[in-house]
Amino acid sequence: MLIIPAENAVNWKRPPWVTLGLMLTCILVFLFYQAGDSRKLEQAVGIYLDSGLALLEGPAYEDYLQRKIRFEGEDERVFELQRFQKLRAEDENSWLAVSLLMDREFYQYLLQNRDVIWAPAERVRWLEQRTIIEETYIQRLSAQKLGLIPAKLSLYTLVTYQFLHGSWGHIIGNLVFLFLLGFTVEKALGPGRFLLAYLVCGALSGVVFTVFSLGSYIPLVGASGSISGLMGMYVAIYGLQKIRFFYFLGVYFNYFRAPALAILPVWLGKEIYDYWFAGATGVAYMAHAGGLLAGAGLVWLLGKSWLQVREEFFEPEEDEQDDRFTTGYAQAMASLGRMDFDLAKRQFEALREHYPDRPILLEHLYNLAKLRPDLPEYLSRTRELMNDTLSRRQPEKMIAAWQEYLSKGESYHPLAAEDHNRVLFTSLKQHDLKAAEKAFERLRSADDPLLTIEACRLLAEEFEKLQIAPKARHYRQLLQAD
Repeated sequence: MLIIPAENAVNWKRPPWVTLGLMLTCILVFLFYQAGDSRKLEQAVGIYLDSGLALLEGPAYEDYLQRKIRFEGEDERVFELQRFQKLRAEDENSWLAVSLLMDREFYQYLLQNRDVIWAPAERVRWLEQRTIIEETYIQRLSAQKLGLIPAKLSLYTLVTYQFLHGSWGHIIGNLVFLFLLGFTVEKALGPGRFLLAYLVCGALSGVVFTVFSLGSYIPLVGASGSISGLMGMYVAIYGLQKIRFFYFLGVYFNYFRAPALAILPVWLGKEIYDYWFAGATGVAYMAHAGGLLAGAGLVWLLGKSWLQVREEFFEPEEDEQDDRFTTGYAQAMASLGRMDFDLAKRQFEALREHYPDRPILLEHLYNLAKLRPDLPEYLSRTRELMNDTLSRRQPEKMIAAWQEYLSKGESYHPLAAEDHNRVLFTSLKQHDLKAAEKAFERLRSADDPLLTIEACRLLAEEFEKLQIAPKARHYRQLLQAD
């Protein structure tokens, strides 16, 4: 059974660069760094067979597997024993050598028991030749150098193992999930925090794997733990919100909606169940479980501080916003067409709450308020429109709204001195002296001496610049009178 979240679509106008960079890094490491592994292993197999070590180790390996099955209860290794016996019977020497060389637990078993397994002469020959192969080839394989080996844990391998993969199937599967989860979490956290959280989840996943595999020499490679961390972060970000999930069961697949956090125990339970009952499949189930808990835990612990989700994350994408706006706007305009002004007003107000940057909505609300100039709403909408047009550098519209209010609403609810003063300044900048003088007269009647004196001075200076002496003299006289 497979369950993955499918709530979001990729916004290619703002690509998830860190997610794509992580994917590219994994591919480059696999193609160029790990590409040398096959050559090193081929050389190691050739020397191993030429030295006759397969004849020494073969019987010991069969005995080793039988001990694991009989005395340590590792029943799943019966299949390894059967496969090994089949390779020996069919003289598949190369595959036999690969099995013996790459079983790192078996190599440790030989080192610890060589005095019992072989006579002195055979023991010396084995140690000498096997050490050369180990140091020259096996220890230089990517998984041995940069993979996470619980028995030899180091800080740098907690990071480097996340970029190594065992096969094309392994890397393709991981990169698909990395993309499906990564672009959403990167959008939620931002590139820098997303990258750090991804690496931390991978490291914590490796620590959990190490705890459950103490003393093991089998290297862990792959981004699965980090990706499990992304899954944990994904559901923790959405919390109890219902989101869409895709599921695949056998040949059947479909979508369902559920609270995001409800899926976390399902995922976690599956990994723990597989760890105990799936046997030796080569899948690091506890690393996955550790990643899930690490990702969810990071968001819960640091979600109100360092790992806080961006405010705009839950907002619809631009295309979706445009579609919603178009639909809502059409409904409001239809109400206007039916002259249902109260409904239209409520619809435009609801739209403006979600789309405050759409000036057309304020203009409609202003026009609706203008139908009742005796109500205070007309005054408030006029001020809003004046402020909005001024901020959008539309001074002509600002002056026009002011003049219209003077003719319709001023007798009911007068504008304040500050409103007239702003119009005066704007008119002077636009060289609209007629409007400026009109604003000055309204300002004088608003009874604000300080603003009136400053406005009078500005008008006097402006007329002096334009060499209109009578007007300049008039405003100078007003200044002296005040």
